[in-house]
Amino acid sequence: MNNIKDIDLNLLVYLDVLLRERNVTKAAAQLNITQPAMSNGLKRLRSLLNDPILVRTSEGMIPTETAKRMQEPVRQILYSVEEMVQPAREFDPATTDRVFRIMASDYAASTLMPRLLPSLQAQAPKVTLDIMTPSDISFHDVENGKVDLAINRFEKLPQSFHQKALWEDDFSCLMRRDHPLLQDYTLANYLKAEHVWVSKTGFGVGVGMDPHDVQKLGWVDEALGKLGYKRDIRVFTRNYHVAMHLARQGLIATLPTRAAKLYEGDDELVLKAPPFAIEQLDLTMIWSPLLQHDAGHRWFRQLVAETAEHP
Repeated sequence: MNNIKDIDLNLLVYLDVLLRERNVTKAAAQLNITQPAMSNGLKRLRSLLNDPILVRTSEGMIPTETAKRMQEPVRQILYSVEEMVQPAREFDPATTDRVFRIMASDYAASTLMPRLLPSLQAQAPKVTLDIMTPSDISFHDVENGKVDLAINRFEKLPQSFHQKALWEDDFSCLMRRDHPLLQDYTLANYLKAEHVWVSKTGFGVGVGMDPHDVQKLGWVDEALGKLGYKRDIRVFTRNYHVAMHLARQGLIATLPTRAAKLYEGDDELVLKAPPFAIEQLDLTMIWSPLLQHDAGHRWFRQLVAETAEHP
């Protein structure tokens, strides 16, 4: 039986990263150590636990049942240690040159970031923002703390993530001021018009859209589907600004109101409430448990939340 005083507790850190990455090379990079050092750490873990920990298969390295049972307790131990240590570390926004990496949908980046920047410039002038799209990262990247925050609308989230609702938004129709629909603004005429679809939620590389698969088309088309209707979608895009520019070409862009209001001062365009009810959009901020007690991260996510509270 092992005595705890004879165990190198750094091995718990190695075990946690190995089970998350399931790859010795990636785990070594995560801890900024050499691959031989990580391989040696895995060898020591196998000897300590009398278990292979990771087994090579045709699908890559797979944790053993023993390793799977240990994964969550090990994480909780490390989170507790992190919680004890972090409060003792000071963080000064005025002097930090930290880079905060944020995954934000086009909608979130366009509506939130321009209002966040003045606060950052006033409180933390040396901070840099690295804003990525949903297609750039995965839940795995957020879980590992490689991304500080992910801001989007999420259908499902891993239970381990921390989250905070930033705001709710309704929808508006953006169209040319001379659009024929404005002469008789009814649902029937809305359906006869040509539309641009825009949406991007969740993570990962997107796939092509099927105009006939209403369940995957999102809020607007789900609302119409419940009424037994479909709209005539001419263009699919994942970029809100593209959709709003196409509204100038005569298409109807039905999109979150905060995004539509970015073009409220455009003389060519007009905003109208949709001629049917659409469920509100929830914008949520999520982050890894690994960052929950980081002093700088606490300050940053509080700043984001305060910015979201004041439109």
